[in-house]
Amino acid sequence: MKAIIQRVNRAFVTVGEEQVSSIGRGLCVLLGISAEDTQRDADYMIRKILNLRLFEDENGRAWSKSVMERDLEVLCVSQFTLQCILKGNKPDFHSAMPAELAQPFYNSILENMRSVYKPELIKDGKFGAYMQVHIQNDGPVTIELSSPAAPTDPKQLSKQEKQQQRKEKTRSKGPSESGKEKGLVRSRPDPNASSGAEGDVSSERES
Repeated sequence: MKAIIQRVNRAFVTVGEEQVSSIGRGLCVLLGISAEDTQRDADYMIRKILNLRLFEDENGRAWSKSVMERDLEVLCVSQFTLQCILKGNKPDFHSAMPAELAQPFYNSILENMRSVYKPELIKDGKFGAYMQVHIQNDGPVTIELSSPAAPTDPKQLSKQEKQQQRKEKTRSKGPSESGKEKGLVRSRPDPNASSGAEGDVSSERES
């Protein structure tokens, strides 16, 4: 699973002439889900998106607070083109999950993100639609994120999961953040659940 995470002053999505979603300060996340992704990838991405320290603290110290710690908004947009593989100069999107499987998987990511954070602060675009994504990048700050490749050895998988949990607890500051991380719903990886999305997304940068 891949994501482009941008710190924004504001962002909004339009479909045709209609504005379907908007946020103020926070994160705009373009999310591309591959045919190989499972719930494990989704859990990793949710945890990272909500806990990346991309904001200043109350004293102005940079890179100190997460979107959750600042009670800021998140706008997620399904972006299957992140799974592009170039064949010469032609983009190929066969590694993205077909839309009929991608949509419920993407919706489950949003539901889990809302269960961990504040539901009213998680917004999204319109799955499968031809969207215009208007982003006013703050900084600019842009983070490229990919979920780690899953090990084939079950023992190694268990070891990596425990190591990741310990790292998150160590980096967590304050009871509210660690409590919200523990609230993340865990489920067994589903080999049939993976992602991509139909429709195209174009981003218009605003200054």
